[in-house]
Amino acid sequence: MAPSEEYHLSDFLNGKSEHTLALFNHFISSFNTIGTVEVVPLKSMIGVDNGTKRIAYITQLGKNFIHVVFPFKQGYFDNMCFTKIPQVPGQQQFNHHFRMLNLDDVNDEVMSFMRLAYRGEPEE
Repeated sequence: MAPSEEYHLSDFLNGKSEHTLALFNHFISSFNTIGTVEVVPLKSMIGVDNGTKRIAYITQLGKNFIHVVFPFKQGYFDNMCFTKIPQVPGQQQFNHHFRMLNLDDVNDEVMSFMRLAYRGEPEE
């Protein structure tokens, strides 16, 4: 990657509210209770990597929320945590959108999907 194309976490976090930073830190800390993750700044979002693949993407750091997308091979529609679950056209991928407004939004249900993302979906 050319030096001009390097991305830094500070590019995303600078100027964010204390609340948003607390949400971000809590989300990453929660993932680290499952297994070690690496935070990967990309061009327009932050990837969360388990050492094998990107397992989640933080697509927005708002004034009082973070928006996370979990890419899964199937749609997990029976849940209370995802705001939408569109299928990527032409692919066997369903993007599960999660908006975190409070620290306790990372509840047991969300943690179960974080574990699924980290460990991988069972083969069919």
